[in-house]
Amino acid sequence: MPSKISLKSKFMLYLSLGPLSLAALLFIPAGSLGFWQGWTFLAVLIIPFIASLLYFYKYDPQLIARRLEHKETIGEQKLLLKLLKPVFIAAFALPGLDYRLGWSRTSPGAVPLWLTLLTQALVLGGLLSVVWVMKVNGFAARTIRVESGQKVISTGPYGLVRHPMYLGGIVMCLSTPLALGSYFALPVFALVVPIYAFRLRNEEEVLCQQLPGYSEYCLRTRFRLVPFIW
Repeated sequence: MPSKISLKSKFMLYLSLGPLSLAALLFIPAGSLGFWQGWTFLAVLIIPFIASLLYFYKYDPQLIARRLEHKETIGEQKLLLKLLKPVFIAAFALPGLDYRLGWSRTSPGAVPLWLTLLTQALVLGGLLSVVWVMKVNGFAARTIRVESGQKVISTGPYGLVRHPMYLGGIVMCLSTPLALGSYFALPVFALVVPIYAFRLRNEEEVLCQQLPGYSEYCLRTRFRLVPFIW
C-alpha cells in the first residue's frame, strides 16, 4: 500500500492528466473547439467522475489506491490490457476525426439531437452505476487480485449480475460514439465488449480459486454481465 503522500501525488496527477488526455483525444483530431458534442460529453463524464473520486479519496482512500494500481500479475490480463489501450485511443480519436471530415454527416446522416442527448444520458447512467459499484465494494480494484480480508459482495448491483462494473463500462462505451455524434466510431467502441467478456471469464477463474464463497455466489447469481441474457 502506498504512503499517504505518494497516494496524494498519484491521485492529483490522475485527476489532472486524465481529463486533459481525454480532451486532447477528442479535440485535436476534431481540429476545432466547436465540437459541442465533445464539450457536453466531457461535462457529463468528468464533473461527476471527479466529484466521486474526491468523495472516495476522503472516505475510502484504500479504494483509490486500488483503482490507481495498473500492474496486472496474470498473463492473460496483461495481454487484454495491451489490446484495450490502442482500442480506447482509436475509439476516442475517431469521433473528432468524424467531426472534422464529416463522415457521419455525409452518410448515413448526422446523429439526431435526441439520440445524442439520450446517449449522453446513458453515458452518465453507466458512470453512476460504476460509482455505485465502488461504493458497495471497496475492494473493486482496477487489477484482478484477492486481498486479505476481502469478502464476496452479493448486495446492491452484485445481486443483479456478477460483474456490474463491466456492465456499466460497456453501457458507457456503446453510448459514447453516438453521444459524440459519430456512427463510424461505434464498431471500434464495440470491440470493448468481447475484450471485457474474456477478461471477466478469467477473473471468475481467479476468484473461484482464491476468494472463499465466490463459487457459491456464482450459483446464486446466474448472470455474469447482462440480466436474463448472460
